[in-house]
Amino acid sequence: MRHPFRRLAVSALTLAVAALPAGPALARPGHGPAALPAVHPRAETAPLTDDEAGGNADADDPAIWRDAARPDRSLVVATAKEGGLRVYDLDARLVQSIAAPAGPTPDNAPGRFNNVDLVQGVKLGTGRADLAVTTDRGNDRLRVYRIDPASPGGPLTDVTDPAAAPVFSAGQAEIDEQRTAYGLATWTDRATGRAYALVSRRERTTLALLELTATAAGRVGYREVRTLDLPSAFRLPDGTSWSPCAEPGELPQVEGMVVDPDNGVLYAGQEDVGIWRLRADLTGTPRLLDTVREYGVPGTYDESTEECVAGADPGYGGTRLTADVEGLTLLQEDDGDGYLLASSQGDDTFAAYDRETGEGNEYEGGFRVTAASAALDGSEECDGAAVLNRPLGSRYPNGLLVVQDGHDTPGDGETAVTDFKFVDLGDVRDALDG
Repeated sequence: MRHPFRRLAVSALTLAVAALPAGPALARPGHGPAALPAVHPRAETAPLTDDEAGGNADADDPAIWRDAARPDRSLVVATAKEGGLRVYDLDARLVQSIAAPAGPTPDNAPGRFNNVDLVQGVKLGTGRADLAVTTDRGNDRLRVYRIDPASPGGPLTDVTDPAAAPVFSAGQAEIDEQRTAYGLATWTDRATGRAYALVSRRERTTLALLELTATAAGRVGYREVRTLDLPSAFRLPDGTSWSPCAEPGELPQVEGMVVDPDNGVLYAGQEDVGIWRLRADLTGTPRLLDTVREYGVPGTYDESTEECVAGADPGYGGTRLTADVEGLTLLQEDDGDGYLLASSQGDDTFAAYDRETGEGNEYEGGFRVTAASAALDGSEECDGAAVLNRPLGSRYPNGLLVVQDGHDTPGDGETAVTDFKFVDLGDVRDALDG
């Protein structure tokens, strides 16, 4: 999420949290943002504009679907907020555009697709299918689409159960306040075969575990299993309590999330705090894997400027992430190794952590996505990212990384212009392994 202003510190009960940083992390020579290696995109999607002429479309979060029979025919499914969903081929060309559903009346909040993730091989009444699941923040619901590249109307078909209830809200008035379904990660429990969506709540710290349920007619709904609230206030090493700067009434929200399918571990990016590691079934004690640089910095909200005035930095924050932390995605390797990748939105970089929890998810390095040419720029203020370490035909035999670009150039300087960049995964691996 790109904030037009920094957020006011909220008052909340100080919570004791496992594995909070014991003191300031020390920067290592040669590991600052400027020293990180650069990779270049191979392609980019057409720009989206967040204005009436562009359908209020705003690129946010991608997911990569691999066609096992014909990898060259694989797709990128991506959210465009009020612009709905976009589906692209591996040349970054538009294949399908799906509008977000309207609200119940013109006076209600419109549909707004925030995050998207995929589920493979779900058993429906009409057979097994791969699904794209997205959070409709405007209506506080999940929307579910069956993926079939042979479908004559386009590869995605809406199979959402019309009886699906709001995820967090008790009624339409609460939905219109837009403290609704926001971030998303899917998870299939290998022990039971059941498929789930983990959903965060906008402007709150709540995470919900929802089991995806199929109807006899081939529709997909969901039921709540449990919820968990992450902390909104933190005890610092000097004994004081700290909360991130926020607008009045807002709590530090989560957006970027991903589940490691091999061990059922959820990684959740609390935007102005850091990255949490916890069980995907939302049991047990969450642990902070890393914190943003701004962790512990006091702030005072100025209503006249709608910005926060930062106080002195006590030095308790991390060194690799600059708020907001977003775009979490998992680079999986067959031997169980790999990386957790995170978008450090505040300094336009990406951080990589060891996927192995037994080694504490150690930081392994980082990179930038920078311009390939005057016509093909890099990624700035990245909201969402997706990686797939599988060959995707002739275009991306080494796999693919797709990242949102929150500031596509050239632009007119007034309208928000966004898109998605396609990066050869081999280039990313070379940058991290070099």
